[in-house]
Amino acid sequence: MPLRTRAEIYGKEAAALLQEVSLYPGIRREQIHGLHPGKETTVHNLLAHLERQGRIAEAEDGGFYPYGECPRAPDSGMVRAVWVLLDFLDRVEFHSPGDFPVKIVFFSGGEMYEVVHAAEGQEALVSYAMGRNKEDGSRRIVLVDGPGQIPLLDFPGIIGFCTVDSAGDVSYYKKG
Repeated sequence: MPLRTRAEIYGKEAAALLQEVSLYPGIRREQIHGLHPGKETTVHNLLAHLERQGRIAEAEDGGFYPYGECPRAPDSGMVRAVWVLLDFLDRVEFHSPGDFPVKIVFFSGGEMYEVVHAAEGQEALVSYAMGRNKEDGSRRIVLVDGPGQIPLLDFPGIIGFCTVDSAGDVSYYKKG
């Protein structure tokens, strides 16, 4: 039986980590661990290996970025949207970043879900942008900066609202 090299053993996992950092720039170490439950040690070692290779970089803000792409200000909406994704991960079949104002699109149980970020002060813009899409069958979870924004948002497909605190704890709300 031939011996397998480290690259053969960990190549797919390293490629997956590199793809996640590219898809979700600013993703935190804890979030990457959440995407790979039970493999924290392997993930930690592979992140260090990818950094040594110059493929990714950990910024001062604690987020990981493809090498050379560390921004001055991370996309906090994207980082918080990943926390929302992690809440559903055990049922997610596929996930990918979206286009403004959708941060993440994922499929679960044959249904498409969108995590829409509505930054404070952008409620009218987000409602307008999402209202143009009309009803396309997407189920939308709206990530807000604070619960006070909820009455200001109205567009098709909203199934709920959420906030994410600095520790990554997600709180969900229904429009009342």
